[in-house]
Amino acid sequence: MTKSLSKELQIGLLIVLILVILYFGKGILAPLVISAILAMLFVNPARKLEAKGLPRWASALIAVCLILLLFAGLGFLLNWQLQSFSEQLGDMKNNLNQTVSKIQSWIQDKLNLDRSQQKAIVNEQMKSGTGDTGLSLASAFFGILINFILIMVYTYLILFHRTRLKNYLIKITKSEHRDRTRDIVDSASTVAASYMTGLAKMILTLWVLYGIGFTVLGIENALFFAIICGLLELVPFIGNLTGTTLTLLGVMAQGGSINIIIGVLVVYALVQFIQTYLLEPLIVGNQVNINPLFTIFFLVLAEFLWGIPGMIVAIPIAGMIKILCDRIPSLQAFGYLIGSDK
Repeated sequence: MTKSLSKELQIGLLIVLILVILYFGKGILAPLVISAILAMLFVNPARKLEAKGLPRWASALIAVCLILLLFAGLGFLLNWQLQSFSEQLGDMKNNLNQTVSKIQSWIQDKLNLDRSQQKAIVNEQMKSGTGDTGLSLASAFFGILINFILIMVYTYLILFHRTRLKNYLIKITKSEHRDRTRDIVDSASTVAASYMTGLAKMILTLWVLYGIGFTVLGIENALFFAIICGLLELVPFIGNLTGTTLTLLGVMAQGGSINIIIGVLVVYALVQFIQTYLLEPLIVGNQVNINPLFTIFFLVLAEFLWGIPGMIVAIPIAGMIKILCDRIPSLQAFGYLIGSDK
């Protein structure tokens, strides 16, 4: 009993230590983990290219170039739609002013604060938060740029040295467990790649579905809102709600009628139904076999540790943890706990 309790205590302390390292090592570990998942996505294509005689450095470089082309394409699409947005800024400003005026009138009636008092409160809040806004924005931009460059470099190096990294994990494992370690590494890589590939296909499908729905409703810049709603699917559960909220705000800023607003909600409900019962089973599949309770738990934990980047990589990492638990006898009970009956 004492030995069993001591073992459970050791496991608990190890988990706490890992969480502390993840929290304080975010700046170092987050780009590395994102790079590892991206690298797993390109392992099989790289193997096929190398089987045809292409050097490993070239296959890794092609993978990085494809990622850069993907981001460049997304940037082009968003910039194209934002340009058409700029042509409507005047009308959107007038609609926003009318909406703000109605809100101010409601506050004045309900809270007995006239418009001058409301303006004074807003100005006070803006003064307290604008001291270092420019510096913060510049720091955030350069931070994102540096992390993006790091991710590209790490992705290339992981693909180039993937055999060495795998052999290292096998070498530090006891000889009787090396086959299991090899199986865990291969399965984890396959699950991450399958999930990310399926997610990319689902996002493309959602772009089409949202684009058709918003266009039929007559929403201006329908493609822009479709792209935003699709991209936010990278963050499960929260992303689709955020995308729909942004679309509703955009429609209201454009002066959309109540019928269009209801139409947006109907399109959202229909797309979510199609996504849940058709797209996810057919495209994403059951590779990441985690039940909803622990899916949300992993998302919340990842957001606490690493913010938005953590939420993006939380699901594939959860799938890897499930594989690890299923193949190690002492952790199989936990694997059963977080799994589902799909």
